[in-house]
Amino acid sequence: MAKVLVIGAGGQLGQSIKKIVAQRSITEVVFPDEGAANILNVADLSSLFNQEKPAYVINCAAYTAVDKAEDEADIAKAVNETGAKNLAELCKEHQATLVHISTDFVFEGNDIKLLNEDDVAKPISVYGATKLDGELAIAEELDQHIILRTSWLYSEFANNFVKTMLKLGADRDELNIIADQVGTPTYAIDLANTIFDIIQNPEKKYGVYHFSNEGVTSWYDFAKAIFDLSGTQVNVNPIPTSAYPTKATRPHFSVMDKTKIKRDYNIIVPYWMDSLKECIEQLRLNNQ
Repeated sequence: MAKVLVIGAGGQLGQSIKKIVAQRSITEVVFPDEGAANILNVADLSSLFNQEKPAYVINCAAYTAVDKAEDEADIAKAVNETGAKNLAELCKEHQATLVHISTDFVFEGNDIKLLNEDDVAKPISVYGATKLDGELAIAEELDQHIILRTSWLYSEFANNFVKTMLKLGADRDELNIIADQVGTPTYAIDLANTIFDIIQNPEKKYGVYHFSNEGVTSWYDFAKAIFDLSGTQVNVNPIPTSAYPTKATRPHFSVMDKTKIKRDYNIIVPYWMDSLKECIEQLRLNNQ
């Protein structure tokens, strides 16, 4: 397979990619450390591209602290927009395809309907706005791009909602979880597999694609499923968003339509509960 360069390899998606690369016996994948792959350091990035000569670049690097971004808009913009543009420019120079990870937060999420790739993006947070600006910067600079919008990402790696719930559930008897924000959890292992299904597909179609697991749930029901599947005994109370104010506003409904990616790349999308079972089993094995 042509050489693949993974930027942001230390995060949960980067670590998930490392896992599936090993499972699938894919050898031509490079995971540079953060110092050599800082997307804001064009000189170092250029050296990395010249050294590795990638055919594909997967950008997992992002500023994802949603609430903190409200106070650090300049930093979020630098990473999510300028960093993405830097990668797009280098991919254009080296004739590489950029696979870039984006988010459901580019949508307002006020309408109860499946979101498709052609729906108007209208972010309601700094994080969402900077991620959308990154998408636009890539599209303006580089034709050979695949932007994957995903949602509610979790895995056995790094910090995420599943691991947080398991930790809190072990320490507390009762938890209050928001029940009026609805979307779809995405297992990072499934997203990683999808990325390589796309890369290994000889028929390339570029542009924006939606990928999450199948199904619809709330944060409350997601938490309930985590506790049920892990055998954690804790009382979970549903609360409205208004009872848990945050700096950044979240979309209330951000369930994405996966028709396009299934049609163009023949992707089989697992149901969210099945993938959650896999993740919890993996966490159990890791803790043995």
